[in-house]
Amino acid sequence: MRCFRATSAVAAVLVPTALVACSKSPVTAVASPPSLASADPSPSSTPAPARAHPFTGAPAGADGPVLAVKIDNTKSAKPQLGLRSADIVYVEQVEGGLSRIMAVFSSKLPSRIGPVRSARISDLHLLPQFGRPAFAYSGVQGKMKPYVAKAPLIDVSQDRSNTGYTRTGPHAAPYNLYGTPRQLLARAPGASRAGDIGFRFGPAPDGGKTVSSFTARYPAAALKFTWSPGEKRWLVTQDGHPDRAGEGGRQGGATIVVQRAHTTRSQFHDFLGNYTPLVQTVGTGKATVLRDGKAYDARWSRPSEKDGTTFTTASGAPMTFATGQVWVVLVNDGKPTTP
Repeated sequence: MRCFRATSAVAAVLVPTALVACSKSPVTAVASPPSLASADPSPSSTPAPARAHPFTGAPAGADGPVLAVKIDNTKSAKPQLGLRSADIVYVEQVEGGLSRIMAVFSSKLPSRIGPVRSARISDLHLLPQFGRPAFAYSGVQGKMKPYVAKAPLIDVSQDRSNTGYTRTGPHAAPYNLYGTPRQLLARAPGASRAGDIGFRFGPAPDGGKTVSSFTARYPAAALKFTWSPGEKRWLVTQDGHPDRAGEGGRQGGATIVVQRAHTTRSQFHDFLGNYTPLVQTVGTGKATVLRDGKAYDARWSRPSEKDGTTFTTASGAPMTFATGQVWVVLVNDGKPTTP
């Protein structure tokens, strides 16, 4: 299944097809059948291994319903609240060469998350891999509303209801809207639970280059990831400033995936006439995976929008991630560009 093309005429034809509702059954652990030789298991029997969460690789995590939340990622919104509890943090390019976040929650929920901002068309291409997740955001371009309505998701935006949202904090509107994840999920009782989206976790593969930091660049923003041996994760510095979390500490993840994906112009634009970028996340391409103080050259592959993305090393072996939060930083597959 192909993503939208740059022209609005073709996009109008392809978008409904690309966003056909699809759902994936969550991956569940299957216990071995009891031995026919004895009705009572031996006390010394080896217990079944704990199931790892498909988004983080952490053991014994609950595979809860999936909630995706759009979060502002500009200086005006810092520090963000609740982002450190996300399983996956997607960073996408938006108008003006800036970036915005889509945070994905399942294994744990913060008490509050935000500032919540508006959705973008690239979100609708990422979300089908999660089945039918709950999607929280504030506002969307009028021309994009029909595509949201046809997408495989449960709309728990502020547009539909103020339930689960409050305006608070140190910032002026529109940077003061925060969501309460448990209340938002209560509006989406049928949301899909976490399942396999292609991530693989385990010991680091052979190879890799020892690095202390790595920078991902957008036309008007830069995210630098610096390895912290003490915290065993990559800490974020954005535009030269440490990216601090509202609940304390620094933003950052155990694994950082800098995924190079072709970025084109969508049919949508803001009130200033700046076109919304469309990140082509279906197909194949190159990536740099950061884990355990090393950078690995990798390749990514996603056959269709209902499929997850798999990552392999240069030798073709699975590119395993470190256990913990994963950042997927989507950048253009060439130089930073404003389509």
